[in-house]
Amino acid sequence: MEVVVIDGQGGGIGRSVIEAIRQSLPDVFIIAVGTNAVATSNMLKAGAQVGATGENAVIYNAQNAEVVIGPIGIAFANSMYGEISPKMAQAIGTSAAHKLLIPVSKCPVTIVGIENKNINEYVHQCIEQLSEWSK
Repeated sequence: MEVVVIDGQGGGIGRSVIEAIRQSLPDVFIIAVGTNAVATSNMLKAGAQVGATGENAVIYNAQNAEVVIGPIGIAFANSMYGEISPKMAQAIGTSAAHKLLIPVSKCPVTIVGIENKNINEYVHQCIEQLSEWSK
């Protein structure tokens, strides 16, 4: 299975996701895609096999992924303090990949019915779902 993890800012959520995948599903091939070099670097340190940075990297990898994982902001244009361009959001939204989006309170989006959990709990839930698909 090939998983694309997309993150911006410092890449903290992406790093947590990649570390959890490495522990639970060591055979998964992970592509870390950062909206900036710091995010990509931090995700590579967590164990991603490859990394890429920037708008074109997001667009290309989202279109070729089986699964895309990231904070919910990756699906909304101009989110993450402007790091997600409209083209990035469109590429993620139109990708045939299954998307596992982690809700974060810093995104001005509320998904009704979502429990208020910390990031680690959401990451764990994300890995459980990914484990189900990899069987």
